[in-house]
Order: sequence, then C-alpha cells, then structure tokens
Amino acid sequence: MDDISTSLLLATLLLLLIGSGFFSIAEISMMALNRYRLKHLAKRGHRGAKLTMQLLEKTDKLLGVILLGNNLLNAAAAALVTVITVRLMGESEFALTIGTLSVTFLILVFSEITPKVLAAAYPERIAIPSSYILAPLLKLFYPVVWFVNLFVRALLWLLRLKPPSAAAAHLNMEELRTLVLEASHYIPPKHQSIFLNLFELENVTVDDIMIPRSQIEAIDLDAPAETIREQLATSHHTRLPVYRGRLDNIVGIVHIRNVLHQVRSSEIDAEMLQEVVREPYFIPAGTSLFSQLQHFQENRQHIGLVVDEYGELLGLLSLADILEEIVGEFTSHPAAHGGIYQQDDGSWLVDGGCTLRDLNRKLKLELPLDGPKTLNGLILEHFGDIPEAGTSFKIAGHTLEIVQTHGRLVKVVRIFPPLEPATE
Repeated sequence: MDDISTSLLLATLLLLLIGSGFFSIAEISMMALNRYRLKHLAKRGHRGAKLTMQLLEKTDKLLGVILLGNNLLNAAAAALVTVITVRLMGESEFALTIGTLSVTFLILVFSEITPKVLAAAYPERIAIPSSYILAPLLKLFYPVVWFVNLFVRALLWLLRLKPPSAAAAHLNMEELRTLVLEASHYIPPKHQSIFLNLFELENVTVDDIMIPRSQIEAIDLDAPAETIREQLATSHHTRLPVYRGRLDNIVGIVHIRNVLHQVRSSEIDAEMLQEVVREPYFIPAGTSLFSQLQHFQENRQHIGLVVDEYGELLGLLSLADILEEIVGEFTSHPAAHGGIYQQDDGSWLVDGGCTLRDLNRKLKLELPLDGPKTLNGLILEHFGDIPEAGTSFKIAGHTLEIVQTHGRLVKVVRIFPPLEPATE
C-alpha cells in the first residue's frame, strides 16, 4: 500500500464512492418503480422491462446482491480513507476523527442521499438500465447471496414473519379510486369522470336514479283507443309499461317499434296491444346499480320496474339510466332538461320529483343523499308537513323556495345559487 501514490488512492476512493452510489440508486429506483407501467412495457416486448420484472420477482435475492455490493464498497471506502488520512495527517486521534467524519460525509452525500433522491425522481429511467448490470452481478455472487439469505429466512422464521409475495398485492376499490384521482394529469377529465362513476356503481342503488312512480309514462289498456294511439304516436320513449286500471296492475312492456307501423292505419286498440306486450321485468328495491347492470345483461332486458318487498311499484329503471350515471346524459328528446329550468336571475326552477343525485350532479349542489331520494321527499322530511307556497328555507347551506304545491306533493321549487364570498 505504501508503494501506491496518494493520487491513485484518491482516484480509487472516487471509484468506490461511484460504485456505492450505483447500488444505492439501483435499490431505490427498483423499489419505487411503477409495477403497472413496467408490466405494460414488458407486454410490448421491452427487453429491459422483462429483465427488471425477473429481478423484482426475486426481491430477496435482488436486495441481497445490492446490499452486498453497497456495504462492501462502503467498507472499502472507509478503510481507504483511513489509509489516506494516516498518510497525510498521521495516526493521531484527531486525524482519525477527521478521517471518519470525512468518509461519513462523502458516503452520505455522494453514495446515499444524492443517488437515492435521483432514483426516487426518475425510477423508470434508472431501474431498467440498471437491470443489465444487476442481473450478471446476481449470477456472479449468487452463492454468497444464497448463503446470506439463509440467515435472513431463519431470522424471519424466528420472528414468525412471512413477507407477502409481489403477486399477492392487490388494489381495493378505494385505492383504485385514489389512483385515478392522483392520475388526473395523465387521464383526460371525461375519462376520469367515467372511471370515478364506475367505482360509484356499487354504492348507488336503483332507488337513487329510478323514475319515481308518479312520473312513469305508461299506457292504460282501459283508456279509449284514440287516447292509446295518441300516446304511442307522441311518446319520446321506445318502451312503455302497460297496465289496466291502476298502475300497480302491470300487464307488461310494449316496444313502440312493434306497433309503430300500425299507428297510421288506426288499427291499434287494447286487444291488439295486449298481444304484443312482453312480460314485465321486476327489480327488487335496494339493488346496486353494478348488480343491476349485470342483471340487465344476463336477462337481455333494457327496462325494469322497481318494486318493494310487498310487490308495490316504486319506480321504473332503464339501461339508459345506468349508462347515464357512467358517461353522463346523452338524451336528446325535449324532456332532456330533467325538470330543471335555468332562470334569468341565475336561480333554477326544479320539479319536486327530481332525484337528489341528479340535482347534485347537474347543479353542483351538496344535498344529503342518506335519506329521501327526491327533492319533494327531502322537503317533506325537513318540515314534517306540507309547506305553503312562498316558504323559503335552507338545506345543507342551499337556499330553496316553495313555488307550487299540489295536494300532498311539492310540485315546483326554486333553488338559488350559492352566494359568493364578499371580497374585501
């Protein structure tokens, strides 16, 4: 060692620090790598991504070779600094203390903190190229890594610990939702909205979006033939429920297409209509939208009647209603306003039968959803009685005014936009 020049020792120290930095940067980049992005690259045939995935499948061996190289180089750097310190400053305690502090500083800055910060910032750019070096090193030092891992496994066994495999890691629904929210810079707003709406299907029931019983457009077979023909000719829906006398007495569902060619010939009557109706499809109240979407698919249905546990009709739900919950409204017929009318003063005139979910989504409100499903139900629950027209009140910070009532129903409500905070 005495024959080696100081400049060569310093150059060797620099190489040791660089080597140690490589293992540090490789360790953090491998652990911080986006596994889903890595799988995507591997499926596309990226050789480096495939090699990286193979290394990550054996995490214990990968960490073994990284930490083996890192610690060996750090120990060699510490020994080399001691030799350089003795040569330059002697063997005094002060000189050795300076040498210890110096090597600690050099390792921290150049071999630990700086490489790891870079690795955390650019994991993909670093991890994949690093795999081309780590893979041969793992093969070269495999016997040593295997021997060290024997003690690691024994220690884990004594502690009754069993690390989960990488394949066992799964994301639950809330984690997926957070992932979509955090990826807003990479996902177009419309796509992000669709993803988030899909996650909500499990938490929303058919009761939340169904057309209430009072708003169902249906055909009464006991009505005059002229009334039936007029209703069929002017309906904006492709399928209509058919009943006799009372809405609870559902006969079936008629597809307008099946009778459209006979509308002009005036041959439509109750008897003919009853021959072309299909069996009604009933949906239990409380069914989640996700489950109902599957049921529609399995039963090849497009429309269903929501009933309670006693068989009482509560409302009507169509496949289009569920699709609108996912992608937003796409209806183009004149009733597409959904009972919401914008006024010149910025307020909205709203039909009392509108669902609270629709109001929250369309008007960006925060009306409570854990109780009644419609605006009428929310107001009746709030007052415990039928309020008079002209009554103003607040719910969830929103100002509402009763415009019209009829019998036991609140027919029309005015909703005022939230006041903007005053600026000083």
